[in-house]
Amino acid sequence: MFLRHVIVFSFIALLAGCAGIGSRESVEGQGNPAQWKQHKDQLSSIDGWQIDGKVGVRAPKDSGSGTLFWLQRQDYYDIRLSGPLGRGAARLTGRPGQVSLEVANQGRYEATSPEELLEQQIGWKLPVSHLVWWVRGLPAPDSKSRLSLNGDSRLASLEQDGWQVEYLSYVQQGSYWLPERIKLHGTDLDVTLVIKDWQPRKLGQ
Repeated sequence: MFLRHVIVFSFIALLAGCAGIGSRESVEGQGNPAQWKQHKDQLSSIDGWQIDGKVGVRAPKDSGSGTLFWLQRQDYYDIRLSGPLGRGAARLTGRPGQVSLEVANQGRYEATSPEELLEQQIGWKLPVSHLVWWVRGLPAPDSKSRLSLNGDSRLASLEQDGWQVEYLSYVQQGSYWLPERIKLHGTDLDVTLVIKDWQPRKLGQ
């Protein structure tokens, strides 16, 4: 009897979890939802990468461009920007609950979240925790999102937590199709990412 209850409870919990995941995404556009799910599952398995590219920023008081280097190893990240907004080099490193920001000629700062640190020290309200998902062409799983698919069943655009994300082009890297050019539109900040080199990894397998 106990085992039966455990099995029933586990099944109910599984259904509830599936319903929760599905209800967070509103999908529209030209793509096939089944192909999108397959594409999303494949990209979700990537938990490490190295990205080299360029970033452009438009903010109320500043605008500019620079180079981007992003190393991701599961929940650890090392993001380096050089040149944007005339501030010189900046390096953001951390894992959940422990983040540090080094800014050239200014010093090193620490906080519990990357969003808090960037807003305090640079003035950007940028959802870094979501970027880990958005840069792969995926919605962040912990909040509601509205998705529009292109004809290849990949993201054409995404709306989530007050941000609009446009996927202008993709590049094939091995068996993966990954974003090459992304535009992010926030309330007081626009960011353009152009990825020159994608090196995806599966570290947890």
